[in-house]
Amino acid sequence: MKNKLITGLRFTGLGFLEPLVRLIQGEDPQKNTLAFVKRAIFPLLSIALFIGIWHASADYLYNKEATARIEKAREKQGETAATEMKECIASGDVSCQPNTLPSPAKVWLAYQTLLRDHKVISNDKAAFKKKTAALNAKRKAKGDAPITYTGRPSFVDQIITSLQTVFAGFLLAALIAIPIGIIIGLSSTLRNSFNWLIQILKPVSPVVWLLLVFMIVKTLITNPDMDKSFMISFISVGLCAMWATLVNTSMGVSSVDKDFVNVAKVLKLNVGQNIFKVVLPSSLPMIFTGLRITLSVAWMVLIAIELLAQSPGLGSFVWEEFQNGANDSNAKIIVAMFVIGLIGFLLDRIMMTIQKMMSFNKAEVA
Repeated sequence: MKNKLITGLRFTGLGFLEPLVRLIQGEDPQKNTLAFVKRAIFPLLSIALFIGIWHASADYLYNKEATARIEKAREKQGETAATEMKECIASGDVSCQPNTLPSPAKVWLAYQTLLRDHKVISNDKAAFKKKTAALNAKRKAKGDAPITYTGRPSFVDQIITSLQTVFAGFLLAALIAIPIGIIIGLSSTLRNSFNWLIQILKPVSPVVWLLLVFMIVKTLITNPDMDKSFMISFISVGLCAMWATLVNTSMGVSSVDKDFVNVAKVLKLNVGQNIFKVVLPSSLPMIFTGLRITLSVAWMVLIAIELLAQSPGLGSFVWEEFQNGANDSNAKIIVAMFVIGLIGFLLDRIMMTIQKMMSFNKAEVA
């Protein structure tokens, strides 16, 4: 039971709790206490240090901007105006507050504001859905499109939209890259023939892919009811992010153990059997490494693509807050930054866990 618990902690990425579990069970107290301090306490101290530096930096920049505003008022309008500006800043009036790096406390308040805003918008959506239920039922019976809520999306709605876009792009990347990688990997001639194209297209900027996809989609999709912005976003994400999977799949297939290849020849496996029974199982570690990189790249380029395409999502949210210039806009942008980073970390952990599961199952079968 103990070994299973420790294995589970390692498997789920909570290995830093392993020394604590061993300590509770009375196993080598001195060694495990030291290990727990190194794995858990020190990271917590680093978080505290980060917040402390952040708070001090925000306070310094706030005071510097406040002083600059007071001095500017003194130079242009005199001492009375400078005193009024100083009193206005001290009162907390949003009309004269320095708009610079927000403190951790302001970011936390912005986070709570976004959650409250989400609750209000969710209630509005529920009320709208209830109000239009009967009318939409009649429209559905006639074959007409239902009336949908057209109000602004909440922060949580935009997170969900970004996740839907990145998963659609990731799926597109996998569907394109894995088959092509297998085909190229099986033939050294094809690898040499198309390597130049891969090396040229791999470093292309997301902006270029977005413009290319935009030109193609707007020409091919003429139906005004279709969500072109979503299509443009996820296709651009997929094309930007697929190269790591393509290269890794090709390398994995081309480096299959020669003994396995010889066994397949002896057993006279056809092409399909050779791919699914020999090539793919041997290439899975490399393929999953490529998929893990692809998902990370997809999440990074998604924000830039949403910002440029003005499609709903976190990228659009950040741009709108930047353009808005409200007193709490900077704090909301910092909230979005942490959410983007946290989701990126969780996506990477999910892919790593799936990769470990595949490796674990493979080892068990062996």
